[in-house]
Amino acid sequence: MHPALSIILFTTSSGAGYGLLFLLGLGGAAGLLPTSRGFGLAAFALALGFVTFGLVSSAFHLGHPERAWRAFSQWRSSWLSREAVAAVATYLPALLLALGWTVAGDLSGPWRLVALLTALGAATTVFCTAMIYRSLRAVPRWHSPWTVPGYLLLALITGGAWLLFLLYLFGETPPTPLLHGMPSAVIAAWFVQTAAWRRADRAAPVATVESATGLGPPGSVRLLDPPHSEANYLLREMAFRIGRRHAAKLRRVTVVSTFALPLAIGLILPFVNRLTALPASLLAALSMSLGVVVERWLFFAEARHTVTLYYGARSV
Repeated sequence: MHPALSIILFTTSSGAGYGLLFLLGLGGAAGLLPTSRGFGLAAFALALGFVTFGLVSSAFHLGHPERAWRAFSQWRSSWLSREAVAAVATYLPALLLALGWTVAGDLSGPWRLVALLTALGAATTVFCTAMIYRSLRAVPRWHSPWTVPGYLLLALITGGAWLLFLLYLFGETPPTPLLHGMPSAVIAAWFVQTAAWRRADRAAPVATVESATGLGPPGSVRLLDPPHSEANYLLREMAFRIGRRHAAKLRRVTVVSTFALPLAIGLILPFVNRLTALPASLLAALSMSLGVVVERWLFFAEARHTVTLYYGARSV
């Protein structure tokens, strides 16, 4: 599949934003996060900024962005439509929670329910995004049991990395569940990512040009003429190919930038002072965000749609 920049920015930016909103909602409801106005303003500005930038970026992948409103109409059958509904619906509790955090300065009583609704909306939106790809049987690499947990965990750890940075920036002590839970979440995300790559590399082809055309066995089938005489939408969007050596290098970049370096930093954060923790946490957040961009590029570049069987591919 062609790794479109708009979709990469959408899934990575909105994932980080929803991951941060999820942690703000849970942390706020549990009383683990500071309720200072400055921290609240910065945290919600960053989270909603990530989310909004991602959603706006996704519109540029549409052939007719002015028709984006139609994405809301098919929520009964389309995960894309459900994602759109969940994304917009999450704004309401998120904005209310931001109001309670920055104006009321109180997250008890009904504000706690708003915080939980914000966390639920954020998690639901990321789940719907993952299911858009998980549900596509025509792309075997995406139709994997590791797709949904991968999206959820990457959103969680990127949001957590930015939350740690914000806490150190405002001179706050990170809550113990966050400080000690982040390394475990990074390890879990690393495991899921490795399992997804291993499954994709070892999986037997689910379709061949013979099975797609119904012309084999007993012999092999080869393409005499392409279905179209010039490039078309299918070739632009679904026939991208990446070299194995190039993919291997980018996977190593993903491992180091997304998992190894942030994990190492996360393990030392409880033992250093704030002057050291602040730049270290910023480095971890930036490194992880860059790594997720590379991972998401690979997610699209390594996927192959079954339609490519009619354009020269032997198997998918």
